[in-house]
Amino acid sequence: MLEKLWAAGHALYGEGTDEAVEFVRRRAFRILRGEVSQVVKGLRQIVTKRKLKGKKAEVVLGAAAYYYRNKSRMKYNEYLAQGLPIASGSVEGACKNLIKDRMERSGMRWSSDGAEAMVKMRAVYLSGDFEEYWDRHIAQDQERLYPKTRWEPVATVVLK
Repeated sequence: MLEKLWAAGHALYGEGTDEAVEFVRRRAFRILRGEVSQVVKGLRQIVTKRKLKGKKAEVVLGAAAYYYRNKSRMKYNEYLAQGLPIASGSVEGACKNLIKDRMERSGMRWSSDGAEAMVKMRAVYLSGDFEEYWDRHIAQDQERLYPKTRWEPVATVVLK
């Protein structure tokens, strides 16, 4: 999310400057507060008011266009309020742990169905729910293979 802001900050103030850092910091906090539209408007105004041309204008307007196109997915204030992660690092780490470490071992080949089944089983195992899952799986198999039937007599026979 910040790459475009850094590019704009560097285009406007130069790489490694305090002004670029402050430019990015202020806009990043606005985006985190859910003010993406205001950031887009502000970036466009910078180009207009400073009469930017060429590469600088292209970079700043590119950032504005990126945030405009993606603002529906940038509801960071809502995500944070719900306790959801907003950085991709935790997701990438989970993918590596859940999928890559198991699926890309030497010599392994997977069909789509086999890979999907393995990922599901690995997710259950890594979540700590494997014993509960396995007990339920066995119970369901038992029910499927040996259904419980209710025996009811068709007629009552009286012996004399």
